[in-house]
Amino acid sequence: MILANNPTLKTWITVPENSDFPIQNIPFGIVKPTGQQPRPATRIGDTVIDLSILCDLGYFDNLEIENHGVFYAPVLNDFMELGAPIWSSVRQQLSTLFDVNNNELQDNTEAKESCLYKVEDIEMMMPVEVGDYTDFYSSIEHATNVGTMFRDPNNALLPNWKHIPVGYHGRSSSIVVSGTDIHRPMGQTKANDAELPSFGPSRLVDFELETGFITGKGTKLGEHITVENAHEYIFGMVLFNDLSARDIQKWEYVPLGPFLSKNFGSVISPWIITMEALQPFFVEGPEQNPSVLPYLVTSGKKNIDIKLEVSLMPENSNETIISRSNFKYMYWNMYQQLAHHTINGCNINIGDMYGSGTISGPTPDSYGSMLELSWRGTKPLKLNDGSERKFIQDNDTIIMRGYAENGDYRIGFGECVTKILPLC
Repeated sequence: MILANNPTLKTWITVPENSDFPIQNIPFGIVKPTGQQPRPATRIGDTVIDLSILCDLGYFDNLEIENHGVFYAPVLNDFMELGAPIWSSVRQQLSTLFDVNNNELQDNTEAKESCLYKVEDIEMMMPVEVGDYTDFYSSIEHATNVGTMFRDPNNALLPNWKHIPVGYHGRSSSIVVSGTDIHRPMGQTKANDAELPSFGPSRLVDFELETGFITGKGTKLGEHITVENAHEYIFGMVLFNDLSARDIQKWEYVPLGPFLSKNFGSVISPWIITMEALQPFFVEGPEQNPSVLPYLVTSGKKNIDIKLEVSLMPENSNETIISRSNFKYMYWNMYQQLAHHTINGCNINIGDMYGSGTISGPTPDSYGSMLELSWRGTKPLKLNDGSERKFIQDNDTIIMRGYAENGDYRIGFGECVTKILPLC
């Protein structure tokens, strides 16, 4: 057992009931206290823990870390570069330090006041500098729904879909942290009955419920990652709202795929949940039929039982939960995605991000986009305030949440939040 995952662990920090952040989580993020520079942190309950201050106090001196500067950096890339054994040892050190039976910091009032913050007193920043971003298309339910809507329902999946984890390279500069608002995009669209395209604001702005994983280890050009060793490269996961403009996408995507319809903003949750913390929640994925080629064959538990939900909140109103899905539905798992990504020798870097693709479940209330939930606008969703939505309107706020739980504890991601603003 990973010691930091011990379900009997208790902490001396107050943790609200059903918190996403028990002592068994120990996520990593970048925080900005008022008037100070961004720095690495972790979180237990609603308490944020400044890792740079813990380093100042000598709490990491017993670990084999040559460069303590990683605890003062404005992104986690340098920390991730230290490698998986250090990720694990830092997480274990934090677990030990905040154990209810450890008085070392618990009884040091001055030290506690210097390194602990209330979550509402800090600003969450982008946790990593994202060099490259790849978005996959790996939910069979989502791909089938889209194929049914736009092509032949009897041949909804394209011939390659069950043989390769389909993906495309996206734009990393417009990946932003939760709490960042996104303006409605402009672009070309073409009505079905129009001879020529027109220019204007997108009318069909949509969310895509996704998760993202982040690589904490790189490869050289020409190297391959296998499904067997892919776990060595993945640092952790975040929630990922890959915003889309469906009307712009429809006009532009042939022949090279999405462009302006996808690069105007993608939003991530601020805390990276480590793969170690998620280890107790791995489950087997769907059966892959037909059999995949040997380099993509995996066995055992490679999916994760992460419950996901999306809420929509109009301005000056309460939120309505409009989707409940689960990451375990994914047809292609992360290890297959990473193995396929590098099978041609493509090199990856520390801090690269990979979107799962829209995560839809088998029932209409588990679909992962407005496109599916409203079935291309033909079945408007009714919100709690009595209003209806086919797609996202100006000043609507999208809230994504996700957590894994068993009979012992719950590991969550917090929230991924963004508001769609009117045109600039």
